[in-house]
Amino acid sequence: MMLHLIRHGRTPANEKRLYCGHTDVPLSEQGRQDLMVLKDTVVYPVADVYISSGLRRASESLRILFEREPDLVIEELKELNHGVFEMKSYDELKDDPEYQRWIGDTYNEASPDGESGAVFEKRVKAGLDKLLGIDADSIVAVSHGGVIASIMERLFPGQRNFYQWQPRNGRGYTLDINKNNAELISEI
Repeated sequence: MMLHLIRHGRTPANEKRLYCGHTDVPLSEQGRQDLMVLKDTVVYPVADVYISSGLRRASESLRILFEREPDLVIEELKELNHGVFEMKSYDELKDDPEYQRWIGDTYNEASPDGESGAVFEKRVKAGLDKLLGIDADSIVAVSHGGVIASIMERLFPGQRNFYQWQPRNGRGYTLDINKNNAELISEI
């Protein structure tokens, strides 16, 4: 199966450097414009099935890049839930003891009303299992930077760290996946 993982376009939260995981924000005007430019300059894949995380920014990006609605929503492919830290910046949070506790070990610690990195990783794995269970030769999944990085870290351990796997907005990876292995074919 060819799996194409693509990160959504830029949002107002990205532009303001806010924690934004489960908050359902749209693309910014600049994000829409950037995707239109990419659509004219990048060869995006054609697939049998098109999937979104269900959040507006992912579905809107899919509509812009592929001129269609998603065939399926896989909610496990949503970004990390930052809980009470959603839509806040580092500067707003840096002196908060709960934030300091969380940022000190985001893998094991959950933000208040949010999820830990370990819970996020388990959820994303369930989403990847759903993707791989679809009977199709090719799939486009428009999702989020953290989700894509988590998938890539799982499939290609030790090759890059989580942050190095996060693609820029509107970009991603094409993978050839079968039961025994995954191969990185190209970056989008």
